[in-house]
Amino acid sequence: MFLLHPPEVRTLDVFTTLPARFRQRQRTVWSDANMGGREVDSFLEGPVFDDAGNLYVTDIPFGRVFRVDPQGEWELVAQWDGEPNGMKFLNATELLVTDYRNGLMVVDSRSGAVRPYLGRRNTESFKGLNDLTFDSQGNLYFTDQGQTGLHDPTGRVYRLSPAGRLDLLLSNVPSPNGIVLSLDERFLFVAATRGNCVWRMPLLADGGVSKAGQFFTSYGPSGPDGLAMDSAGQLLVANPGLAYVWVLNHRAEPVQVLRAETGASLTNLAFGGPGRKTLYCTESTSSSLLCAPMETAGATVHTGAARPLLDGLARR
Repeated sequence: MFLLHPPEVRTLDVFTTLPARFRQRQRTVWSDANMGGREVDSFLEGPVFDDAGNLYVTDIPFGRVFRVDPQGEWELVAQWDGEPNGMKFLNATELLVTDYRNGLMVVDSRSGAVRPYLGRRNTESFKGLNDLTFDSQGNLYFTDQGQTGLHDPTGRVYRLSPAGRLDLLLSNVPSPNGIVLSLDERFLFVAATRGNCVWRMPLLADGGVSKAGQFFTSYGPSGPDGLAMDSAGQLLVANPGLAYVWVLNHRAEPVQVLRAETGASLTNLAFGGPGRKTLYCTESTSSSLLCAPMETAGATVHTGAARPLLDGLARR
């Protein structure tokens, strides 16, 4: 990669770490498939902030959702027989979660109650959902990763409208993971983890898609994972295999690289704090939340607003 200007390199600080009372190392079905059979005590993902400044994260292998307050104190919100990953707020109090086992699930952040939202598409199970994002009109975009990769480039990306229409936008992605929209919502960015890159897909006025291309290429043992957008239109990419966050300009040139000194696997990221000008990252090997102040605030993260349907869809 040729760069006219080398990126600024910064270090992420530790904000807080999962307390010992929530840790019990053991093998799980998830760790057998995804961590080479090693014992794990957690694997953090899916960071998202509520309006009060609390940070919510998932723990995939143990089916947990945690709330972390602005002082870094942890509280278990919910636990169920699932493998939750990405999260966004469906409304002011309910989280919509991509669950690898169960599809889309809803978690009440107050009571911890969990209910299904969308488990299958036309009675066919998903491969294994990973991450999600809403646009300003309430359309939901989500990735269906499963165990896809370069050996099986059949990962899928869906769009679910507020009226319940489910469109398959992509079906040939090697491990679709993080997902985010451009500020003008004309382009969808998808992390293709096993392809070690980020795809960029135009969204047409008629609802179709066209000319999906490769926007950014990384390197190393594990490619891009979680994605975020800042208010200047820069794309931020969590790269687990490097323990980096790439901050990319509109030409996909790295203008900053944020590095983790704690742990070795940055899985996802979200903006929070005053003015949404602090970047928070989930670091899965140490089960820590890392942070760094940013000059540019994060872009608006939309909720599902009023999505009245899906009791019926959840039962299909």
